[in-house]
Formats: sequence, structure tokens, C-alpha cells
Amino acid sequence: MTRQAALAALAAEPFDLLVVGGGITGAGVAREAALAGYRTALVERDDFASGTSSRSSRLVHGGVRYLEHGHIRLVFESSRERRLLLALAPHLVRPLAFTWPVYRGARVPLWKVRAGLTLYDALSLFRNARHHALNRGAVLAAEPALSPDGLLGGARYWDAATDDARLTLASALAAREAGASVANHVSVVSGIHASDTTNRLTGVLVNDRLTGATFPIRSRVIINATGPWSDATAALTGSKEGSSQVFGSAGAHIAVPRNRVGNNDAVTIVSPLDGRVMFVLPAGVHTIIGTTERPAHAGPDDIRSTRAEVTYLLQSVNRCLPFAQLTMDDVVSAWCGIRPLAAVRAGEHSANAASREHAITHRADGLVSITGGKLTTYRAMAADVLAHARNELSKSAGALTPTHEAWPSASTPLPGGDIVSRDATVAEARTTTRDAAVGERLALAYGSRWRNVWSYVQRDASLGRRLSDDLPYLLAEVAHAVEREMAASLSDVLVRRTHVAFETRDNGRAAARRIAPLMAALLHWSPADMTQQLDAYDRDVARLFTIDDL
Repeated sequence: MTRQAALAALAAEPFDLLVVGGGITGAGVAREAALAGYRTALVERDDFASGTSSRSSRLVHGGVRYLEHGHIRLVFESSRERRLLLALAPHLVRPLAFTWPVYRGARVPLWKVRAGLTLYDALSLFRNARHHALNRGAVLAAEPALSPDGLLGGARYWDAATDDARLTLASALAAREAGASVANHVSVVSGIHASDTTNRLTGVLVNDRLTGATFPIRSRVIINATGPWSDATAALTGSKEGSSQVFGSAGAHIAVPRNRVGNNDAVTIVSPLDGRVMFVLPAGVHTIIGTTERPAHAGPDDIRSTRAEVTYLLQSVNRCLPFAQLTMDDVVSAWCGIRPLAAVRAGEHSANAASREHAITHRADGLVSITGGKLTTYRAMAADVLAHARNELSKSAGALTPTHEAWPSASTPLPGGDIVSRDATVAEARTTTRDAAVGERLALAYGSRWRNVWSYVQRDASLGRRLSDDLPYLLAEVAHAVEREMAASLSDVLVRRTHVAFETRDNGRAAARRIAPLMAALLHWSPADMTQQLDAYDRDVARLFTIDDL
């Protein structure tokens, strides 16, 4: 479906559910609803995953850190959802080994680490790979770059890595393929309310940010899944009663060259500076280090890492992996996202008064909002939202009866997820492309659909060139992103369809100038349009990746 057709469908008829927000939660809700047979629409103000969902630690994990704070139910749910996602999207969600070293005097002692990981295994009903204890020598054999001084031993356990932005995109594409009307770069202007005494919310007025056109979308139930923007979205629709429901917690990450750190797999460390549990994660030729936590005083559009946070991450890793001796000059990129934690006590904004579990609220005019939660549990959150929406729809005359009573999302692979073997798919792609790195990239980003991207190279050999000499992204991915993945801007491609912006020291500015002519031809940009797009990209990456001097 073309973008014009999607916009026409959005304006043409009333929906059962309109989901506002194209992050992982909103995309998951739209997929859930469409698979269940509801007439579904999804709109996103910017691009899919343009907020928190592209600024995470890129983990699908049970949440071993949460055990210390007693979040047993959340860990149980997360372990179940991790197992499901490993099966539903094996190209995008992949097992990842973690080594947890324990040092003398550590805030979390060795016995507690091993006891916690035993409970971690139990909460997964022992269906995931089990942890095993490591003595001092085994820890250093697994991760030789770790400091041996004061090392007592440790443990090895398993979670999963993901591409957060592409997992979100896959969910949005799955919703579209299941019949939903889906559009990015469409923002809510205001709510539309019934003229009777109920003042019920019956739709929203939206603006197509690419053309400037404004039009209404009618829906029996409207789901507010805008994460850190939830309160602002509710106010836009006219739902103003009640106090704030969202506590924003900012978390910073940095990417550094992996050969400077020396980690083989993932490492869980307890920062010697303040005892915080944090991660050192493999990401291709880079290592991701994160994360921090502080109250998000800036808005979600303006949140950035600070120099103090980056220094903290560098110093923590240097103490545990002294081979690294990282400095600010080693930082390839730094980014910060806002965790939209649900307030436990209305209006109270502190980490202690916020939950990592999700919360669903119903406003008086019928708006259903979901806040909190985590990337790993997005499918379960979506099912919970849809259960609430069903209750709302039962009160509405003319609502479509769903074709499925059970939730099919637990057994329906995400786009590209219908592969028999991840290794076999990677091997096939490597053989076909004759480039090991490119083949692996295509197989792990697109799964069974990797040949759709490669077909562009077969038609036009010039599209087989890389976006950046040191990274395995092809110009073919740009054409594919525009024609099949709803990409409409340089940031859509370089920040979210690929990770070029995260993996280059200029945050993809050179790559943007390389792909701009191709995107201009595909999207019919004039020379002036292309200049505006390049300027917009420079502003966008400055907003996302600048390190504030605080």
C-alpha cells in the first residue's frame, strides 16, 4: 500500500481502534488488534521508533536487575516474552551470553548473584538456557579483558540482543500486513468529541507533516501509546482531567570501538563508583555501554546524554576492564532515551514512586492510555491493552466482532521471522552476496525477506555499494526502506532502518549526503527539498547525539 493510499484509508471510514504512537508499544498494539480482526489504524508523529524505542540498550531480557527490587511478576512475564520473541523473530532477537564477574567487596556478593540467577532460571520455568557458576579462572577465560584484581568468581547466563528500531518497524509492518492502516509522520492536532452530553472522544484531527494536509480519523476507541509523550497526547485530545501519570527516567548509552574494550560477549558489571548494575554489550565492531538513570527534566524531544553521564560510563568500564582505558575521544556516539515509567502514586515523580510494570488508564471521555513497561514485554502489554479495548468496544454500537478470540500474536512470526535456521539463513546470504559482513547484516535485519533487498542489487548493480566503507549497509537498503518500509526522510534511513548514525563519528552526515540523491529520485524531491532534508538531518542528529556539557 502506498502512503497516499494509507492516508486515504485513514480518512475514509471509522475504525474500531486508532492507536496513536508508533513506538514498540503502539506498533505492538496495532499488530495485536489487526491480527484479532479489528479495523485498526496506527499513526506516528515522526517515524516508527523515533523516540525511546530506538534509544535503548537493544536487549530483550528477563530483567535480572529487577530481582533485587522484588519485581518478581515482571521478571516472570519478561522471561516468557523473551522466549516467545526468540521464536517469533529469530533474525531480530538472538541469544546473548552474559558473564557476571564478582569482585571482593562488591555491593552484590557472589552468593547473591548465584542465588539471584537460580531464581532467574526458575522464573523462566527452566525453559531458557540455565546459568552456571564460574570460578575465577573460568571468568577470565570467558572475558580475558576483565581485571583479575580481587576477582572471586562469577556466573554466566543468557538473555537476548535485538535491533530495537527494526523490531518496532517489523511490528508496524506486521500490523499493516494484517490489514491495519498505518502511517508515520502524521501528528495529532486535537480530539473530536461527541456532541451529546457524554462528550465522548470519537476521533482525532491529524496533520500529515509531509504535505501539510489536515483531516479527521474516526474511531470507536483511541489508544494513547505515546510513552513519554502520553500526558501531552492526552491534553491534545482534550483529556485534561487527572494528574500526570508518567514519570520520565533518562538513561544514557555510549558506543565505543569494540577492540578498545576487548569484550567477547556481554558483560554485566556492578559499577565500582556507585554500585549500579550496568552492561557492556557487543554490537558488531562497537561495544555499547549503559545505562544510567536520572529524572528526565528535559522533554522527550530534547533529552541528551551529559558529559557527566558519559564520564561515569567510561570510568566504570575502565575500572572493571582496565585494558580499555577509554577516554572521551573513544566515544563514537552517545544517546539518551526516556523510560516512560508509570507513577505508582499519582503526580509523584521519583524513581522510587514509579513502576517498571505497565499501567493502563481510562479517561472519562474514553481515551485508553498505556504507560510504563519495557521493550521485552511489548507483546504482552499489547494483549492487555486490547483486552481493555474490547471492554470499551462492547459498549459501542456497530463495533466489529473480532475474528479471533485468542491472541494470535503469540504464534504468528513477525515479518521475516519464518526461518528454519538463523545460521543457515546467514550462510545463504553470505554465499549469495559474496560479502560475509553484508550477508550477515541482510539475514539478521530482514530474515527470510533478505532477498527482497538483494533484488535491488540484481536490478541495479550500483545499489550494491556500501553507505559507509566500514559498515555493512548497502544503498539497496535505502531503496528498500523507501519503497517497502515507509521511510520518508534521511533520519528514517540512517537512524532507524540502519544504525549508521550510531556507528559513525559524524553520526551519518557523510552518508546522508551520499544517499540524498537516491532518496530524492525515489521521493521526487526538488533540489531545494534535498537541501532542506540535509539541513533537517543535521539538526536531527545534533539533537539526538550532542553531549550536553553538564
